[in-house]
Amino acid sequence: MSAPAQSSSPPAGPAEGAHPTREAALSVLLREGEATASQLAESLGVSVQAMRRHLRSLEDDGLVEASPSHEGPGRPSNRWRLTTQGQGRFPDGSENFALGLLHTLTESLPADTLELVLRQQAEEKAADYRRLIGSGPLSLRLERLVELRRKEGYVAECRPDDAPAANDDTPAWVISEFHCSVMRIAEQYPVVCDQELRLIRHTFPDCAVERVHWRLEGGHSCGFRIAPVAENPVPAGPVAP
Repeated sequence: MSAPAQSSSPPAGPAEGAHPTREAALSVLLREGEATASQLAESLGVSVQAMRRHLRSLEDDGLVEASPSHEGPGRPSNRWRLTTQGQGRFPDGSENFALGLLHTLTESLPADTLELVLRQQAEEKAADYRRLIGSGPLSLRLERLVELRRKEGYVAECRPDDAPAANDDTPAWVISEFHCSVMRIAEQYPVVCDQELRLIRHTFPDCAVERVHWRLEGGHSCGFRIAPVAENPVPAGPVAP
């Protein structure tokens, strides 16, 4: 592969306060697919040593990844590419598409039909979650779900509930989501939040799930309290609404 061409425009969508060389490297990798540190250094007009430091920093942030390449005698060189998270640094227009699609559906379909579509989507997504988180203690399944949600763009965490409901000594957990990847959509179509609650309930059919925080009501996060209602997990399968 020849060295990437010199960029004549600033990188797309740099984060506020981000180092310009890091952001430019991400932009080059987006266009070229992959490149070595020396190719990126030549393209961006910096030393190879400096470029390697930037790449290691980007790797630590989960934005790039490397694989060794044997292209001749000597030590193999790393070829760098964007991770899925790195790809996510660039606008993809999917949010605007989703908003337009929901607008069309609400204008064209009866309200109960849209609700049925969202209900089905939640059930299908929950089935995927149940398959991916597998079986085991509730705390472990919650940890796996939080990791999946993070990969989908949510800033999520899970902790034991330190404020149990009145007359309820059942151990419970709270999932908090401080950044919602569909927040702008939910602001215009709150029914999407109902789908999120339904999704968590179908993912943990052996638990009682209730919303305890909601950003649309002025909270700083969305939160779900999850408490087991059965001693043993029930098999994954169809769940009543």
